[in-house]
Amino acid sequence: MKKILFDGEDMDVNIQSEYVPILSKNDEEALNNEELPEQLSILPLMNNILLPGLILPIHVTRESSKKLVEQLYEDNELFGVLMQSDVIEEVSEDILHRIGTVASILKLIKMPDDNYTVILQGRSRFEVKTFNSIDPFVTADVHRLNYTLDPTPEFFGVMDEVRDVATRIIKLSNQLPNEAIMAIKNIESDSFLLNFIISNLPDIDLGKKQELLEMDDTHTRGVETLVLLNSELNRLEIKNDIQSKVRGDLEQQQREYFLNQQMRTIQEELGGINYEEEANELRVKAKKKKWSSQVKKTFEKELTRFQRMNPQASEYSVQRNYLELLLDLPWSVTTKDNFDLKRAERILESKHYGLEDIKKRIIEYLAVLKLKKNMKAPILCLYGPPGVGKTSLGASIAESLGRKYVRMSLGGMRDEAEIRGHRKTYIGAMPGRIVQNIKKAKASNPVFILDEIDKLSHSVQGDPTSAMLEVLDPEQNNSFYDNYLEMGYDLSKVFFIATANNIADIPAPLRDRMEMIEVNGYTTEEKIQIAKKYLIKRQIKENGLKKKDITIDDKAVRQLIESYTLESGVRGLEKVIAKVVRNTAKDIAMENKSVLRQVKESDLKEILGPIKIENEVYNNIQIPGVGIGLAWTPVGGQIMYIETVAYPGKGQLTITGNLGKVMKESATIALQYLKANAKTYGIATELFKKIDIHIHVPEGATPKDG
Repeated sequence: MKKILFDGEDMDVNIQSEYVPILSKNDEEALNNEELPEQLSILPLMNNILLPGLILPIHVTRESSKKLVEQLYEDNELFGVLMQSDVIEEVSEDILHRIGTVASILKLIKMPDDNYTVILQGRSRFEVKTFNSIDPFVTADVHRLNYTLDPTPEFFGVMDEVRDVATRIIKLSNQLPNEAIMAIKNIESDSFLLNFIISNLPDIDLGKKQELLEMDDTHTRGVETLVLLNSELNRLEIKNDIQSKVRGDLEQQQREYFLNQQMRTIQEELGGINYEEEANELRVKAKKKKWSSQVKKTFEKELTRFQRMNPQASEYSVQRNYLELLLDLPWSVTTKDNFDLKRAERILESKHYGLEDIKKRIIEYLAVLKLKKNMKAPILCLYGPPGVGKTSLGASIAESLGRKYVRMSLGGMRDEAEIRGHRKTYIGAMPGRIVQNIKKAKASNPVFILDEIDKLSHSVQGDPTSAMLEVLDPEQNNSFYDNYLEMGYDLSKVFFIATANNIADIPAPLRDRMEMIEVNGYTTEEKIQIAKKYLIKRQIKENGLKKKDITIDDKAVRQLIESYTLESGVRGLEKVIAKVVRNTAKDIAMENKSVLRQVKESDLKEILGPIKIENEVYNNIQIPGVGIGLAWTPVGGQIMYIETVAYPGKGQLTITGNLGKVMKESATIALQYLKANAKTYGIATELFKKIDIHIHVPEGATPKDG
């Protein structure tokens, strides 16, 4: 009885290298003439195939097969090996091929899991005539199949080419050992050589190997094998060409990767940054985001690129900032609008006096939005003198709508990149201020104040005014393109409110995209109400006083407006009120006995100094040479007393008072009109040649026109 090896004993060498038979032609002839029983036991193989002359180690786990190999090994019997056409445990005639290989068992090893490792040797081919039994073992009547040899020069040429191509494949392939070249050279039998090559080609499926096993003609098998070898050789050559082209880059990347891994390990030991964890944190944050497929695809692509970067490279921080921007932007986050129109009216009334047109427009917008549920946000432009409340009105609109509020000052902006952002390929690149403020708002539908849009200017860095066209165009801003973001961002839900002092300075195309709403200056009576309801209360609070600490009577407020400020808005008025309040705060803080708590008109001169503006210098006085006029100034309109004097000279006209072109042209036209109509008015024409005329408009420091 033969001994069965247990627990892999004596298996310290590789099975394949231990059993590599080199068959001679005599050996092949002996195998072909070997006496073959008419009936053979059959060992089915699920996912392997045995070819004649080769050694095949298999792992036996099926109970029926384990009992069969024990009996065959003990009796030293020949048996047949057939491949199954389907990988299933239950054996039937339908899944067994009819042509297989006669085999014997060289060694049987019992494994610790009670399964067997069996080393088979293929001997010759056979074909099943009929199956006799399936259970408990498969048995069949068989007859031998021998290969038909074709000793022609053409066949020998095919076999020489097979040896040559196989040798080249072994040299190119990393999967085949170089010892196989010696095996190919030492194999004398042509049929066995073909079996050896077919068995060891890595990319041939089992179906093709079974097909080659079933071929009788050795010449045909040689040609088919040569076709497969050439296909494999072509694949390996293409693969090696590609590898050689990128090997230099890969070696450099591998070197950098190895160094980076070492550096990361050292940093972790020292308590430094774990860059792999940093990438994982970004990925975890991304899973919580609700964004479109395009943004998700871009993020995954850029994150993969980020993981391959050297953390010490300058581009690393740029890439990280870009990924953090994608995560921080509120792609689909919006605040819920408050459609309580009564509440909105109360908020606007409580914070702003007058401004009926703008209040009406906001309520109209809210009403339409409440009915329609979904509409594009309007783009308004509030224009008027400084200090009339254009910017603060935006904060009140945001509060009434229940939206986030952001403000962006455009005064003096010259660089187009401030709007569109820089390309992220540059070190220090940043997104445009539009995207930055959307990120800051943490919502895609804030009230966005574009302050002083008339102060935009252009330079060699581009034209920011043109860049604003896309931002403020309702038909385009649903996919606003930021150079840093490199994709469209939807601004159609943003409620843009621009402010301007002079709409003449806004380019016509930009002005055409906005709804222009004029915010007029306040009358004296309106300023008195604003001061009493808002300004005095705010300054008392900001200067640390209580309401009982100071009061300013109405006459004093009127005096502040008419004699100490000259403006359409109330910004200057608030400054002088603050000065009055600070005077009382100083006395209280210094614990003076005489604290001025009731501020009257007569007290203003002591607090603020002499009256700054004399509005009544010519009132009720008929003085020759003084005329009343109206002028436009940056702070609104005003009444002017134009002073004129004539004196002996040569007929020259002098104009002073910081006047604009229109005012100068008006004075020149008036003089020419008098010359042309001198007779009508009884003026001697010679007089214009003998006198000079000087026209002066007071307050030369204030530019004026009109």
